[in-house]
Amino acid sequence: MNRPTDVRGPRHPPLTVVRDHPDDSPAVLPPRAVQGSGAADTDRGAPSGRTPAAARPAPPETAIRAELRERTADLQRLKAEYDNYRKRVRRDRRAVGEIAVGNVLNRLVPVLDAIAEAAEQGELTGGFRRVAEALEAELAALGLQSFGTPGAPFDPTRHEAVTYTPADVPPGTPSGQVERAVCGAILRPGYRVGDRLLRPAQVAVRGVTPAGR
Repeated sequence: MNRPTDVRGPRHPPLTVVRDHPDDSPAVLPPRAVQGSGAADTDRGAPSGRTPAAARPAPPETAIRAELRERTADLQRLKAEYDNYRKRVRRDRRAVGEIAVGNVLNRLVPVLDAIAEAAEQGELTGGFRRVAEALEAELAALGLQSFGTPGAPFDPTRHEAVTYTPADVPPGTPSGQVERAVCGAILRPGYRVGDRLLRPAQVAVRGVTPAGR
């Protein structure tokens, strides 16, 4: 269909034909209505002001590394505290065990003194001797140690001086040349369990002559 053209009048934009159904007759809408409909569609498709999750910026890498270092430091501190706790519990258990064993062994020290006295008098024979040897072996397995050796330096923290024989030191001898007092005869041995002293050794202390004589 040919549309008349009026050269004297103003030009209008072409009309748009819209069909609601293929069998319906065409309806002519003004150009402005068509444009308005498209603008409304565009407005409905526009975002509502919130940025989608996909468009949000990722956290900076420096922040992630800082948080990772903080979490790692927390784990290391927790592990160190747990290790110290285990060591402390193990040490306390060992100390409690040594105290318990020491209390029992301390009650058996007089029995060992009686066995030693019987051995000196020649009464430690036969089955009694085998029982005494088995008892000493079992006590040693529990950590009981005897000490006290003739000629060893005298230690007041481990030895108990029963007698003392002074050394014959000539007058004018420098004190640096005089050796320490030593243990002479061991009157009664001492006993200990680990670092715990059950009984000091009773010794006869004697001095010595200056060094080199």
